[in-house]
Amino acid sequence: WYNVHKTFAGLRDAWQVAGKQPARDLLVGLGDWCVDLTSNLSDDQMQQMLATEYGGMNEVMADIHAMTGNEAYLHVAKRFTHRALLDPLLRGEDRLTGMHANTQIPKMIGMERIAALTGDEAAHAGARFFWETVTGHRCVAFGGNSVAEHFNDPRDFMGMLKHREGPETCNTYNMLRLSEQLFIAEPRAAYADYYERALYNHILSAIHPDIPGYVYFTPIRPMHYRVYSQPDQSFWCCVGTGMENPGQYGRFIYARAPDGIYINLFIASELKVTDDVVLRQDTDFPFEPTTRLAVNLGTPSTFSLHLRHPAWVDADAFAVTVNGTPVETISTPSSFVEVRREWHDGDVVEVALPMRTSVERLPDDSDWVALLHGPLVLACPTGGHDLVGLRADDARMGHVAHGPLVPLD
Repeated sequence: WYNVHKTFAGLRDAWQVAGKQPARDLLVGLGDWCVDLTSNLSDDQMQQMLATEYGGMNEVMADIHAMTGNEAYLHVAKRFTHRALLDPLLRGEDRLTGMHANTQIPKMIGMERIAALTGDEAAHAGARFFWETVTGHRCVAFGGNSVAEHFNDPRDFMGMLKHREGPETCNTYNMLRLSEQLFIAEPRAAYADYYERALYNHILSAIHPDIPGYVYFTPIRPMHYRVYSQPDQSFWCCVGTGMENPGQYGRFIYARAPDGIYINLFIASELKVTDDVVLRQDTDFPFEPTTRLAVNLGTPSTFSLHLRHPAWVDADAFAVTVNGTPVETISTPSSFVEVRREWHDGDVVEVALPMRTSVERLPDDSDWVALLHGPLVLACPTGGHDLVGLRADDARMGHVAHGPLVPLD
């Protein structure tokens, strides 16, 4: 099912993103195959089957329902809901410790997608509780989670600290997708805060800047290292999602609000809202603590810009000007500031984002810390010695950094 889902999702994207009609036709046909294949399985048999890693079959079957309006696909999507994971979450219980982490995250993406299509508030609450549990108690400073692919005990991160198999990039890729889904249902700045932290510190860093290659594990063990894939040598799951990541860099910078636009991320970009409204963001963030938004209009228009006040900017430090004139704002870290007015062509909004250096402990509150500047996790170059297998071959465990471990003391 994990591999079948990749095929379904690729066809869905070929249709939704590229408008390829043959992809849509094939996807709907495969949806019919899935309906027929599972029709003779009892609910108990379905649940037994779902004990393995089945990707996001619930999400993609829900997507086929949204494309066609056929309730049969939605029915099967719901049957792909794993009750052993969902039921405790609906009760507000965290039973994730020991579970294979990336098996669970796509299930939650699918559950939230079904909730969006059906208005199932309980399912949405379960997905939100999962997200809050993972980001609040199971993520390290750079936004990743898991050790040797599994959720560790949130009360003790020593196992992850010692291990050479730290947080997996696929997990973070899927946590970003879940964050997007939850933001659509409930546009909270906390989702964008996490998204930014994980995007800059984990996702961007998981692609080698000079030599093509993707990262599977990012150990948090001091003075250890990561392994990069090689073309035609390594094709792990994190190579597949790694290829997808650059295509998603622009997905979450903006979001449509009922009365305007959310500005979630501070990334140089241009947004065509309508034929008459274009928003351009110019910034060198994070190398400069500011961003500028230029409004290009055919005719004057009234709408709101909802500017994210990041969690890492103090309450009294966030500042906004329009055409050089300060705008009075009252906000707290991890919130949105609404600037509503009649906009004219050429108006410029400037947002000050002063960054400070801070210390962040592991979630178990032990004495191991990360140093951050604004949302950026700082790193210390420690040399290039003993980087055994830095460029992975095609070995079964070639994605693991097998070199010597530096003693923790």
